[in-house]
Amino acid sequence: MPDISSNTSIGELVDEIGSRLQLKWINGENRRDLIISDQDDYQGQPLAGSLNLIHPNQIQLIGTEEIAYLDGLLNSIRRESYRQLFFAEPAAIICTDGVEPPKELLDSAETTNTPLLITEMSDRLVANHLNYYLSQALAERDTIHGVFKEVFGTGVLLTGMAAVGKSELALELITRGHRLIADDAPEFSRIAPDIVTGVCPPLLQDFIEVRGLGLLNVRRMFGDTSIKKGKYLRLIIHIAQMDDSTLARLDRLTGTYSTRNVLGLEIPKVTVPLAPGRNMAIIVETAVRQYMLRQQGYEASEDFINRQRKAINETTPDE
Repeated sequence: MPDISSNTSIGELVDEIGSRLQLKWINGENRRDLIISDQDDYQGQPLAGSLNLIHPNQIQLIGTEEIAYLDGLLNSIRRESYRQLFFAEPAAIICTDGVEPPKELLDSAETTNTPLLITEMSDRLVANHLNYYLSQALAERDTIHGVFKEVFGTGVLLTGMAAVGKSELALELITRGHRLIADDAPEFSRIAPDIVTGVCPPLLQDFIEVRGLGLLNVRRMFGDTSIKKGKYLRLIIHIAQMDDSTLARLDRLTGTYSTRNVLGLEIPKVTVPLAPGRNMAIIVETAVRQYMLRQQGYEASEDFINRQRKAINETTPDE
C-alpha cells in the first residue's frame, strides 16, 4: 500500500523556497506549523493563487490588482471582503509585487494570527513556484524495494527477490556510465496524471550496499556524475530466478512484457530471467533501448512476423 504523505506546513514551505521567492514575514511566524493539506480537499482548486473569495486558495496572493480592487469597494463591502478572506482560514496570505499590506489586512491578520508575508516578486511568478513546490510536497508517495537507476537517460527500477543481485548489477551499470538514484528503498510520488517520479531518501543518498563489501559511497568512489538526484519512472525491469519448466513457457518471440501499477499509473515492466553466464548489464541496456523503440511505435516481433509473412508469400508459387 502507498505510504501517503499529503501535507506540509507553511514553515516548511518558507524554509524550502522562501529565499528564492524573497519572502519576508510580517505576521504569524509563530504559526509555522500551520498545515497545508492535499488538493483533494479543495476539489482541484489551485492551492496558491490570486485572491479568490468564492473558491478560496489555501495560500491567497494579493498583488497590485487585488489591492486596487479592494480599495475601490465601498467601505461596507470592503470590510465584508476582508471578513470572507479570513473566514476561509487560509494557511497564509502573501502580498506580492512589493505592495504594502493595507491597515485592514494587517489588523485582520494580527487578530486571527494568520501568517502574512510579503515579496517583491510578481503574483504570477510566485503562484507558479508555490504550486510546483506544493505538487511535489503533497504528492502521494510509495516506497518500493529495488534499485532506481538512470540508464540512457531513462528512469529504470530494478526489482527482484532479495539476494538476486540487484545492487551488484547497479554497480556494474555505474561502471558503464549510468547513474544511481537510489538503492534498496527509492521513494516514488505521482506529481502529474501521467508522471511518477522517484528520489532517494536523504539517509540513503549516495550509498549502495553490496554483499561482501558492505556500504559503498558511490559519489566518493565514482564521482558526482555517477549520482542522479531524481528521475521520472519509465520502466521496471524485474529480475527473476526461473526453473527450466518456467523458462520453457516463455514466449521467445515477444518476450515477457506487462505493467505494474505504481500510485495508480501503469508502468511498463519486463521480466528478465537470471541465468549463469548472462551479462545482466547488457540485458538491462538492451531492455531500455527496446523500450525506447517501443515508445516510438516500433515492435521488433511485429517487424519479424511481417518479414516472415512477406518471405512466405514471395516463395509460394501462384496457383
